[in-house]
Amino acid sequence: MKQQILNILISKDIIQSIIETARIEEVISDFVSLKKRGANYLGLCPFHNEKTPSFSVSATKGIYKCFGCGKAGNSVNFIMEHEHYSYPEALKYLAKKYNIEVEEEEPSPEYLLEQSEKESLFNLNEFAGKYFHHCLQNHQEGKAVASTYLQERDINEESIERFELGYCPDSWNEFTEHALKHGYNLKYLFKSGLTVERNQGDHYDRFRGRIIFPIHNLTGKILGFGGRILKNEPSKPKYVNSPESEIYNKSKILYGLFFARNTIIANDNCYLVEGYTDVISMYQNGIQNVVASSGTSLTADQIRLIKRYTNNITILYDGDEAGLKASFRGIDMILEQGMNVQVVLFPEGEDPDSFARKNRPAEIRDFLAANSSDFIRLKTGLLLGEVKDDPVKKAGLIKEVVGTISLIPDIITRSLYIRECASLLTIDEKTLLFELNRILRNKFRKKLPDTADDEVDFSKEIPFSEPQVKTVIPDHDFHEREIIRLLLLYGQTGLTFESVNEFGRTETSNVNTAVYIVNDLSVDEMVFDNPVYQQIYNEIKSALTGHGEMPPVNHFTNHPQTDIADLSIELMSDQYELSINWEKNKIYVNGERQQLLKTITSSILTLRSKKIGRILSDLQAKLKESVNEEDQTALQKQYQYYKDLLIQINKSLGRVITT
Repeated sequence: MKQQILNILISKDIIQSIIETARIEEVISDFVSLKKRGANYLGLCPFHNEKTPSFSVSATKGIYKCFGCGKAGNSVNFIMEHEHYSYPEALKYLAKKYNIEVEEEEPSPEYLLEQSEKESLFNLNEFAGKYFHHCLQNHQEGKAVASTYLQERDINEESIERFELGYCPDSWNEFTEHALKHGYNLKYLFKSGLTVERNQGDHYDRFRGRIIFPIHNLTGKILGFGGRILKNEPSKPKYVNSPESEIYNKSKILYGLFFARNTIIANDNCYLVEGYTDVISMYQNGIQNVVASSGTSLTADQIRLIKRYTNNITILYDGDEAGLKASFRGIDMILEQGMNVQVVLFPEGEDPDSFARKNRPAEIRDFLAANSSDFIRLKTGLLLGEVKDDPVKKAGLIKEVVGTISLIPDIITRSLYIRECASLLTIDEKTLLFELNRILRNKFRKKLPDTADDEVDFSKEIPFSEPQVKTVIPDHDFHEREIIRLLLLYGQTGLTFESVNEFGRTETSNVNTAVYIVNDLSVDEMVFDNPVYQQIYNEIKSALTGHGEMPPVNHFTNHPQTDIADLSIELMSDQYELSINWEKNKIYVNGERQQLLKTITSSILTLRSKKIGRILSDLQAKLKESVNEEDQTALQKQYQYYKDLLIQINKSLGRVITT
């Protein structure tokens, strides 16, 4: 059903055009900060929490692979996996990115029924966002009240358009009735939180009478909304947000990240503020690498979102020291992720929004540069001012500061902070080291419950490595898998053969790897036990027979059958590669490509050896069961034939088998 509908909506030619045009390193760079590493790109995996990059992207193969959690795929299923899109949605996203026009017919009723709840919520939010934006600019209230408020906050038209700001009329259910008239289901209006259901069966608009701030995901789709009230009503909260839903989890979202991510990568730093208007005011005044936690306490998921793009966070606070102290736990979480944290305190009575509106962009940048303080030094200074000469309080301060330092994963950075804090606190460095080791010992004891203290040397850094996902492959399957791997990786690579002609002259000939392997396996009509391997082999053989060329690699990595696409990506992913410095220093190593013919020959012979071994086992079983003398003679001849053949193959492989 789904495949039929997909073919109706997007033609195969357009799908192929999208797949061929999309560059995987460009697609993934919109979500992950990638660094060139040899022929590939490397970054932190967006699908699991890791501190050491194990997420590899191959531009030449058009695939990605995480060697930590095992996730792998191509451009299309990266978008599907990361954004929880359907296949058609992912294709449309890539088409939009690369300006490919997608011609599609009006969705059928069957297609509408197939849509998931997430898709329905996304569609509803898009509709609501456009409605609110229209009301801000065209509704009488929007023009008279909301637009005036934004002008007073110096939010210009460009920012209104960019951030898609809106207004919900101050009416009981004007938006809800509008949505219902346009065919949207009340069930999804409740699920999205746009409409609130009352006990009496009545309902009303959650955001009525509020300025609307759409909250976008990393592809620009609206996940939910924040609303600021315009009337002065102490009984009502100043801000309300969409409730948690199938698509909106506030602990995993940062307001403004969709607009800020490229600037974050370019500047290698992310400014973190608290509210929507803080982001917008800073953004329109030239500080565009800025995001907000939207009034919630900072979470580990939000920190990991930032870490995809930079290892540096600068947190912008108003002049309230109490607020800063209340956020110590959140900042400790950032340090725990191995990130660098700077803090900027604005003058008393100022916050990022007000400060940005009162100063020119250059003045804002200069202020941020001049007033950025290292968090641990700032924390030590703030707490030190409170303890004065009280020894009990100072002891508590030491424990708290060292506890923060202990969260830093890097041993060198920890040592530097210990030395500096010893100077700030006017205390012997060894005392801080003793406290640090005590904290670390307790942590490691929890991880290693059966290890006695004297078995662990806490003065040395304990190496950490991400768990590596390994696929267990049965022995009988491995050799078939190896043939398919060689076909996919080197099918279009030329092999050179030398032979001596009748006149004693050496002649060379060239043949592609795929042609050589297929011709060799066709001699004895080799059949793969694994049906997926057999289908890949059949498609390669058919293409060679039809037009003399092996299908391009992306034919398999983007195959409509997910088992073929997944296997192809897995086989073509290589975790290790030789450093470019080896070649610079003229250190040359013969890799698989340089010994390709030898590898292919060995793989084919080994596969034959396994197949013949199985035939011999079957013949032995038949000989034991046979009672007919003629049948036994025929079976013995067959057995001896395959036995001799196996001996020849093993001699070629350099093996010795007993007769």
